[in-house]
Amino acid sequence: MKFFVPAAEDSTQAERVYQAIAKFNHAPVDGRRIRALRWTHKGQQMTCSVGDALPAYYGTGGEPVLAILDCGTLYKVCTENRGGVRGEAVFAGKGDDSHATYFDDSDA
Repeated sequence: MKFFVPAAEDSTQAERVYQAIAKFNHAPVDGRRIRALRWTHKGQQMTCSVGDALPAYYGTGGEPVLAILDCGTLYKVCTENRGGVRGEAVFAGKGDDSHATYFDDSDA
């Protein structure tokens, strides 16, 4: 699947929005873009994908995931009100129980 950010009009705008979200979260902007993430939180299996809502556990309603950032020792999952425009992102542990799936920009 080709890289996108929900509501971005084109790939140029998607990249600008992604970089702004990464900067807001003090995350690196280089590297591959994450499309989906699976992790364990308090013994529960969690999953999310860019464009879809976070699990109900996080109480973000229907807000779509805008970006999933690899911050070295953890992931930051961002919706508009959780790390996208305001607030703090959802932190997801990085380790043996987490798995990231990446966008494939070679797709047309």
